Amino acid sequence: MLPIISEEVSAKAFSEIFKDMPAWRKQMIYYLKDENPEINTAIIEAANNSDLDPKAIALGAYMTYFLIEEAMKEEDSFAGFSQE
Repeated sequence: MLPIISEEVSAKAFSEIFKDMPAWRKQMIYYLKDENPEINTAIIEAANNSDLDPKAIALGAYMTYFLIEEAMKEEDSFAGFSQE
């Protein structure tokens, strides 16, 4: 089950992403190559095999991955806090 993405996670992520969006996107490419190469390959394939702007496709996919990852971290921190 996917985590709920809170307003706080969204705001934090968007402020980081849109500070320098092209640099952030490039950073995510390298991060996902190491972290989850299958997802990175799927994102690049989708971006390259679409009639839409490949950079926009990739940005949306990387943003989604990042938001879910950050929401999971937030959820884990709440779970660890409540178990103590």
